[in-house]
Amino acid sequence: MDNGLKISTMKKIFLIVTVAIAFVACKNSSKSTFTVSGKITNANGKMVYLEEVPVGTMRATIVDSAALKSDGTFSIEAETGESAIYNIRLDQGMYPVASVINDRPSVEIDVVMSQENNQFSEKYEVKGSPASEKMKTFMFAFNEKLQQIHVQATKIDSLHRLNKPDSLIAPLLKTRAEASSYLKDLALSEIKNSDNVALTMFVLGYYQSFANNPAVGLEPLSNEQVSTTISDAVKKDPGHTGLVALQKDLQAQMDNAGKGALVGKPAPEFTMPDANGRPLALSSFKGKYVLIDFWASWCKPCRMENPNIVAAYNKFKDKNFTILGVSLDQKKEPWLQAIKDDNLTWPQVSDLKFWESSVVALYGFDGIPFNVLVDPEGKIIAQGLRGPELEIKLAELLK
Repeated sequence: MDNGLKISTMKKIFLIVTVAIAFVACKNSSKSTFTVSGKITNANGKMVYLEEVPVGTMRATIVDSAALKSDGTFSIEAETGESAIYNIRLDQGMYPVASVINDRPSVEIDVVMSQENNQFSEKYEVKGSPASEKMKTFMFAFNEKLQQIHVQATKIDSLHRLNKPDSLIAPLLKTRAEASSYLKDLALSEIKNSDNVALTMFVLGYYQSFANNPAVGLEPLSNEQVSTTISDAVKKDPGHTGLVALQKDLQAQMDNAGKGALVGKPAPEFTMPDANGRPLALSSFKGKYVLIDFWASWCKPCRMENPNIVAAYNKFKDKNFTILGVSLDQKKEPWLQAIKDDNLTWPQVSDLKFWESSVVALYGFDGIPFNVLVDPEGKIIAQGLRGPELEIKLAELLK
């Protein structure tokens, strides 16, 4: 299977924008100026943007912008308060070219963009911000080992497809397990030694985002470990209002996830425009098993999960099963391009309202990818099916 890990060096570095960073940024009334300056080489964009990401969401807010000079230099700034993550983004790029932490009043970056694909940076350097340097070092070390896991996963998958004996597969499984254990130790060590709240929460979120991918084989941190990490961060910075709120929100999320809050309830009805602008209602699928898949083109974990969903769809689409994709995109063009690139051949809808979409409150989720499985009578029978879980569940239902 396509395990979703076939990603370039800088693509995997900037998965920060979709999941991990969602744990981090917060604001309060005590403001000071934070400046990011530097140079971006090989950039095709005309503008550079500074984004702040609110606590517990992926709703990045642009706080400043500036024209990129002919030599690639720039300077952008914003009022800042509590410890936070900031993205530096070019106007034509889906992903940030770098990310920094506001532990110092100013930080310098030197970014070299990929000549092969100008959406991604080949490398970047950070000066003037110890926390930003530690964050970058962690990401590079993490992603280097992650690539090794990808190599092992590809070999394991090939051997399984060829029905090779377990004696050939076992050593590869052991190597992958050792690499996964290394990543967990790396994350826990970084969390333990961190002296910056934003860095702590970034590492926690970054690790947990990959732990949700079954192909990686990472053991997720337990609810107790997550809770302890956040509690320790609050103790280090008790005045961090956003972090305190996050502590409460994450606890509520874990409680709800454990209870399967939506399972057993009727799926809330909604109608949205499809890719051609025609209204499409959930109720039009009544009589079939329907996976309502909440995603977005900008959500990297969603894009990594799509191959699993495609495989399940192709296997069960002729057995009274279909999928309704619901996108949280803001612009139609990248949404339609992602549908094409990821071979999503089932119905797709979106009101193009980002996190203001009505389905967010209707289904009560605050992170994507997220999905619910609805039975032919319109009742939710499962939620949050990731990786092989979807195929396993469908195999039980559609024999």
